[in-house]
This record gives sequence, C-alpha cells and structure tokens, in this order.
Amino acid sequence: MKTLFAFLSPLIALVIFFSPQSKKLTGTVTEVSGAPLPNVRIVVYPSGNKTVSDKDGRYSIPVQDKDSSISFTALGFRTVSLPVKNKTTLSIKMEAAGTALSEIVIQGSREEKQGYVGAASAAIRLRGTTSGLSVNRPYAPNPVQNTESYASVAENGFKRTDKDPLSTFSVDVDAASYSNVRRFLNGGALPPADAVRIEEMINYFDYNYPDPGNADPVNILTEASAAPWNKQHHLVKIALQAKRIDTRMLPASNLVFLIDVSGSMADQNKLPLLISSFKMLTEQLRSKDKVSIVVYAGNSGLVLPATAGDKKAEIAAALNRLQAGGSTAGGAGLDLAYRTASENFIKGGNNRVILATDGDFNVGPRSDEAMKKLIESKRGSGIFLTVLGYGMGNYKDSKMETLADRGNGNYAYIDNIQEAKKVLVNEFGGTLFTVAKDVKLQIEFNPAAVQAYRLVGYENRLLADEDFNNDKKDAGDMGSGHTVTALYEVIPTGVKSDFSVNIDPLKYQQNEKPKAIFGNPTEMLTVKIRYKHPQSAKSMLLSKILLRSDLKAKPSEAFQFASAVAEFGMLLKNSEFKQQSDFGRLIERAKLNRGVDAEGYRAEFIRMAGSASIMAKDLLTSRQKHMPDEEN
Repeated sequence: MKTLFAFLSPLIALVIFFSPQSKKLTGTVTEVSGAPLPNVRIVVYPSGNKTVSDKDGRYSIPVQDKDSSISFTALGFRTVSLPVKNKTTLSIKMEAAGTALSEIVIQGSREEKQGYVGAASAAIRLRGTTSGLSVNRPYAPNPVQNTESYASVAENGFKRTDKDPLSTFSVDVDAASYSNVRRFLNGGALPPADAVRIEEMINYFDYNYPDPGNADPVNILTEASAAPWNKQHHLVKIALQAKRIDTRMLPASNLVFLIDVSGSMADQNKLPLLISSFKMLTEQLRSKDKVSIVVYAGNSGLVLPATAGDKKAEIAAALNRLQAGGSTAGGAGLDLAYRTASENFIKGGNNRVILATDGDFNVGPRSDEAMKKLIESKRGSGIFLTVLGYGMGNYKDSKMETLADRGNGNYAYIDNIQEAKKVLVNEFGGTLFTVAKDVKLQIEFNPAAVQAYRLVGYENRLLADEDFNNDKKDAGDMGSGHTVTALYEVIPTGVKSDFSVNIDPLKYQQNEKPKAIFGNPTEMLTVKIRYKHPQSAKSMLLSKILLRSDLKAKPSEAFQFASAVAEFGMLLKNSEFKQQSDFGRLIERAKLNRGVDAEGYRAEFIRMAGSASIMAKDLLTSRQKHMPDEEN
C-alpha cells in the first residue's frame, strides 16, 4: 500500500497542479439609475459557468484561470461584455435598450432549458403576430410539446345600476397569475390573454393598509378618484386587510407536504426548485409544529411520517431523497395526504395539505371532477389546502386554481427561489394561517350617483346576489396579513359614455317606469362583507359607506400603484375596456408611487412593464407590416 501511494503521489500532485483553478467573482448589477437588476443572466467564457443576479442585483460566480470574459444579459437592456482577468469584484450598470426588439435570439445548450428562458434547443427565435397587443398562445421552448392550459375568461362588462345595483363576489388572495406572467415576460414573450388575471396581479403587492382596529379579523378600506384611462369615469378601490399575527403567536401546524415526483417534474425549475422551496419553509417551523411528506407518481406513498418541526435535518434529508419518475396518480396522492392530515389533526391548530406540482394529473383512479369533489368533501373537516405551481411547458394553471378554490385554500406560482422566499418566508403567515374564511363582498351602487359600473377582474369569483347571505356557499379565505384589493370602474350618473348600457323597449310586456330613488343622495355605494372565523360555520357582517364627497383629486400612493397594475393587465389582455390605457403613462405613475419597496417587487414591476411595452410595440409593428400579405 505504501509503495502504491508513493507511486501515485506525484501523479496526484501533477493533476492538482494542472487542474483549472477557480475563484469567486462577486458584484452587483444595477440600472443606470442605480436600481438593482435581478434575474440578469451572467456567463463567464470559455468555461461557461453561469448564474443569475438576485433580487438585490448581487451575484457570485466561479471563474477559472482560463476564463477571459464575462457577459451580462437581461431582457430590455443592452448586453455588457467585459474582460475578467485578475478580477475578484465587478459591479456594472446596464442601459435600457433603445430600440424595439424585433427578434430575440438566445443561444444555449440543452442544459439551458433550466436557465434564463428555459431553452430546449440550441437557438430559439421568439417571434409572433397578434390581433392586438397580446399573444393568444403561451411561450414554449418546443411548441409541439407545449400543453399548458388556462381557463377561458370572459371579461366583466358594465352593468346598469338601475337594473343590477348589486355586485357580489368572493375574495381572491391568490397571486399566481402575476409570477406566471413574469415568467413569460422574462422568457421574451407576452403571456396568453387567459393567463392574465388582473385581480391576482393587483393582489401580488402589499399596500401597507392598516390593521383592523377592533376584534374583527378583517377591515374595509375605500377610496375613489378619476379613472386614469378615462377621466370621465371614476375608479373606486375597495380593499380588505386581514389582521397580522406575530408568527411566534401562531397556533401549532399540522402540515402535509404532498409532492408530485412524476417524470414531468424532473426539470430544474420543478422538483429541484420545489425541494429548495420546502427547505426554506421548514426553517420557519417550531417544535410544536409537525410535518408529513406524501409523494405521488405512478403510485402514492408516505415517505416521512409526522415529524416535529424542529427536526429540520431529518425533514431536509427526506426532501433530498426525492427523485422524479413515472406517471401522475394525483387522485391517490390527494387521498393519502388528506388521510395523513386527519390522523395527525391538531384541534384549534392549522391543519393543511400543501400540494406542489406542475398540475399535470394524467393517471389514476380519479378524474379531475372526482378530485374536485374529494377536496370539496374535506372543506368541512378543518383541513385547508395550499397549491404551489412549478414549471412550464405542461403547466396546468386552470386545474390548480380550481383545486385551491374548492379546498378552502390559496394558490401561488413559484418561478424562482426569490418567489419561494416571498410566498413561504416573507408571507409565511398569510400563506399558511387562515384568520377569516368564506369571505364575500357585496357592493350596492346608488343610482343617484352611479349610472353603470364594471368590476375589474374577479371573473371566476363572481357569486349570485343571494349567495351573499347563504352560509353554505363557499368563498375565498384570508390568511394572516393578507390583503384583497378590488377596483370598480364607474360611469357617473349624467355622463355620456361609449360604454353606457342601453336596452331597447320591451315588446311583449309593459316597460318598467324608472324606479324612485330612496336613501341618501350623497352616498355613492355601500360595501358589505361576510366572513367566518376559521372554526365557525356562522358568518359575521361588516359594512361601510363611500360618499360622493370622498372622491379625491389626488388619490393615495396605494391607489395609484394598484391602478397602474390594473392598467398593465388590461393592456396585456388587449381588453376591450382599456380605452386610453398607455404603457408609458402607467409606468410613470408606478415610478412616482413606488413608495417603500424593501424587497424590490415594485421596481421589478416597473422593469417588467417596460419590457412588455417594447415587445408589444414590436409585435404590433410586425402585424401591421405583414397585414397586406395576410389579406392576400
């Protein structure tokens, strides 16, 4: 043995001596203005080592002795290439691209399908034509294999107040649409119209609303001003703020991680990102909490029985052992997860199944409808559901949103580790701890002040007016610190508008005479909400009046920023109600009302809107250029 070691030692020394040495290069990437730039793709050559900048624009990348240059690439910005020899720190500023992007070419190997845009081929050319300013198909590395699905959405139109004075809907605290839209834009494509749910984009942001000042878990806030896209109309903001609870005071949790390990989850932005996400969540748990892990692919199984939350190494080890393979028996997995949650039920605690998947349930004894019914049957058990979506290509947004809605739960889309931190760390209480369930709103408009109104978004949350007082009717839930913001576009009484709702006189029955208007003519509307405490089956009622005199010439920062997000959503959808909506004006309004932005979410929105503006203009130009050929 000694002789062998003596023989090998010189060889080992030579290998070490001639092996490429690496060092860490660190720095920050910012805009010219100094604002940090996240998600910048950074590559050193010729080794090909790569990374992306974090939310603060910081990066760290290994550099070998042979490496001579480094490149920084971000959508909407000029690529920067610099020498890297003998550098250990390098910070740069990136300039916005000054010309429209008529074509984006992203080079890369098959491995890069997990990287900057999910490229599955050596070179991807992102092109498209559009019937307006939106692309009605999702971006996909390989269009043949793309099977993403989104529920079709018909936008809310204007309603006459004298015919339909009540507007009733369920709250929606989900924000999955925003991060999914971001994924499309970061990949160099506009999202399909049905992927854009405006209420979820608005509710992605925290507006620093005040907590309830009494025993109620939720309070109501109202505000009104001129609509930015039509100064003849009013825009009314109705917001709910759920009580914030110190995480140290939260009740004990019984969590079941239900993890999809089927073959479709093998991509880097699916199961590996999922595992990292759940490790972050585990770090928030306490000894009184417990975690079980159920997995499903061709079959389902319990890979970690109920384990105390402070046994973090044991939980992490179970997560690390997960591998993707097989088909997707989602129904069996749901059965086992709910059964496991029931067996470990904590009375008065937070009992929750956390389903993490790309939503591609394709094999198993239960149909989609049967799985919905299973989840609905568990609503009364005190077990809540959180759905976390991952990945692209076969992403089933429509299915996951439905499951979360049916299961007294919420739904988030996680496209990167920063989003995982937002959902599972920064918003830990809101994601996992319900303070008010079955929360419904009903707004009554006063015809003396309002001729017609339109609810912006919430199309799949609408309720019949009689559902408001029906405690058996399910609605959305609000977690600790959650906010809900709803916007109504209002046509004031007496204002002539292209959207005024006209109905021909009736032929077969007597036309109704205008109804007499009763009540206080100074009131614009009344907001009512119903909610239940998490352990109760009986709802409570709150209400608030918005006066005509409450109309503001200079609305709040929260109002301005929320309206910018709504306007952005209407442009992405190419909404028939976008009117004078404009990328430039909404971006400027968002910049002026960015406010405190510790995590950089609002700055990211502004950059994202700028990139979308460039792509939308380019696609519209392309359409106009090719229109004569299309007509021929």
